[in-house]
Amino acid sequence: MKREHLLYEVKRTLMCVVAAFVYATGVNLFIVPAGLYSGGVMGFSQVIRTLLTRFGGMDFGGFDVAGLIYYMINIPLFILAFTRLGKVFFVKTLVTVTAMTAFLSVVPVTVIVEDTMASCVVGGIISGSGIGVMLRMASSSGGMDVVGLILARWKKGFSVGKAGLMLNLVLYGICFFLFDVEIVVYCIIYAAVYSTAMDKVHTQNINVEANIITKADTVELEKAVFDEIYRGMTKWTTQGAYTHEQSHMLYVTLSKYEVGRLKAVVHKFDPNAFIVINEGVSVDGNFLKKL
Repeated sequence: MKREHLLYEVKRTLMCVVAAFVYATGVNLFIVPAGLYSGGVMGFSQVIRTLLTRFGGMDFGGFDVAGLIYYMINIPLFILAFTRLGKVFFVKTLVTVTAMTAFLSVVPVTVIVEDTMASCVVGGIISGSGIGVMLRMASSSGGMDVVGLILARWKKGFSVGKAGLMLNLVLYGICFFLFDVEIVVYCIIYAAVYSTAMDKVHTQNINVEANIITKADTVELEKAVFDEIYRGMTKWTTQGAYTHEQSHMLYVTLSKYEVGRLKAVVHKFDPNAFIVINEGVSVDGNFLKKL
């Protein structure tokens, strides 16, 4: 891995650590004090914690053991990430989940607001934004993010969101029988706000097409795009209608969060390159879906 690309990934990984702190803050200051449960694997970890304390007679004091349970559940998912999704993704996910576990254990569970609805909304916005940043930095919070991505690559039309939705249906079904209906309703409200906030920050599912017109030698540019962004390109030889000078048009399809990186790579070879971006295109065929 080139030094420049390594530094780029290190910066993104540090952003994931900050996002893990944001997520833990949203959960421990708003969701846990209100007696609510997050979605996905974290939600199951919180239910297990409640069963251990309420029916198992265990007392963990002010320490929230749900973070450690979440980490233990993620160990087999780390192996899947390493074998199926690549070393870079594995390392970033390992760092992110470790940071999440540490922050969930360190950030004290504190009552900030008494109103449960307010806790749902504020906690959902904060924690959902944290997860959205992780996904935008091409990492994940473990759990169903890893499973969902593997399933999305295996079966066309599947997505990380659908995998999370299926797990949440099971989770809230369990909560319905273990707790009262009011808790389940508030959990669903939280999940809706959380998902909306995550989608607003995360732009992975927005496909874009980029048309690049440049007079630079495209051989090195094409190689840089492939090596640093892992996207292939199609090119044509073109001619300016006004200047009649020969140039090249490069076409690439990618995710919206990769656009900034693409522009940086292109402008490194040609600061005057003309780049046109179209969002929301429909892509079919051999297109790599990334987190």
